[in-house]
Amino acid sequence: MSKFEPTRRGVCKFCAKDAPIVDYKDIPTLQKFSSAQGKMFGRKKLGTCAKHQRLIKQAVKRARFLGLLRYIGR
Repeated sequence: MSKFEPTRRGVCKFCAKDAPIVDYKDIPTLQKFSSAQGKMFGRKKLGTCAKHQRLIKQAVKRARFLGLLRYIGR
């Protein structure tokens, strides 16, 4: 089981005990939260809580602004 598969329905992946911290420099992790077209997935699809979804959104926006992530897909 990978790090981002939920163990139980409705449990946030980042609220877990040994969860990674949301960071704009962690590009492989942030790419898992966006589609091939560059759109971010919603909370229901990701299984994150509202607090961590906001942190992910902010990290993706920062990474896009700095040129680490693309605004649109390939």
